Amino acid sequence: MHYGSSMTTITLKNVPPAVHKKLKSLAKAHGRSLNKEIITTLEYNLHGSRMDSGSVQQRASAVRESMGVYLTQDKLTDMKNAGRK
Repeated sequence: MHYGSSMTTITLKNVPPAVHKKLKSLAKAHGRSLNKEIITTLEYNLHGSRMDSGSVQQRASAVRESMGVYLTQDKLTDMKNAGRK
């Protein structure tokens, strides 16, 4: 995201330790500085973000694995057609 030529500085006070710890953990996991992680988190919560298809696919795979549900396109088509009879 392009911010223009001037940036604003914000100082946060009284950040709960658990929030600080979580932000630091996320920053490390995402390979970002703590400052960049905070900005990214704020942007996401204020503006939303594009869906990351890789993340969606990973979450869907994890849910499928945990449920033991494996549907193929052929099986879905059969199920739809069975409901139309």
